[in-house]
Amino acid sequence: MPRIPYKSLTQSDELSEKLEMSTAEIGLSVRTTNCLEEKGIFTVHDLLNCTRADLLSISNFGEKTLEEVYKS
Repeated sequence: MPRIPYKSLTQSDELSEKLEMSTAEIGLSVRTTNCLEEKGIFTVHDLLNCTRADLLSISNFGEKTLEEVYKS
């Protein structure tokens, strides 16, 4: 009986999956996730489209929170 080939994820598929992850899934604190979601930033893709200035303009989002995002 022939084997059914297992379709492995391509690098493109893996990247797409990572970009679609929610900000909560990447290990950010609830406080940070709430700050981001108030500005409509829900996924890693959304986050990567923000500049440092965009993030720092969010209410209650300072240097320490920015550092947390960079580490995630």
